[in-house]
Amino acid sequence: IADVTHLRRIYEFLAKELAKDGRDKWVQEELQILTSPETYIINPAEAWQRVKTRTQSGKFLAIVRELASFREEFAQSRNIPRSRVYKDDALVELASTKPLNMNDLSRSRLLLREARKGEIADGILAAVKRALELSPDQYPKPDGEADKLQVNPALADLLRVLLKAKTEDSGVASKLIAPASDLDAIAAGKRDVAALSGWRR
Repeated sequence: IADVTHLRRIYEFLAKELAKDGRDKWVQEELQILTSPETYIINPAEAWQRVKTRTQSGKFLAIVRELASFREEFAQSRNIPRSRVYKDDALVELASTKPLNMNDLSRSRLLLREARKGEIADGILAAVKRALELSPDQYPKPDGEADKLQVNPALADLLRVLLKAKTEDSGVASKLIAPASDLDAIAAGKRDVAALSGWRR
């Protein structure tokens, strides 16, 4: 605990520096996101969008959606981390193997032992069953927007150079201003990106 006592002095020093540079409002804007309850509310029906997958087939994504939804509901109802139910790699494996019974489930290499029985196992099988019963028009649509962006490579490179110059001059990390994905989006003509709003603008 002793080392934590130094944080007060660090805070006071940084607060003065930010106020002196006129950047205290930048911090306030960022804190509004961190202190907003909405930042931490996850809709189970949308939880699948946080799972990284390589396969974009509708049926596969439908299973991912149902498994992610069940996991989120189960974790929230018991106030435990979703990884305690099953991790993303196990979820993706289940979406690939499509277990239909306990015997199928027992073959999973990545599923936690606790998830192979009881409520979690029942929930997994029910989620897979729901997904397999969906018609193709009910499948989730993969987000192919990033793949469809017509990025101008020369413009994207120029933006990276300009960003590096500006951030070095201002003493702010470039990734804090705009990640590579934002720069590519801007180079493709998009304007509704975080880098062009708020204090970053």
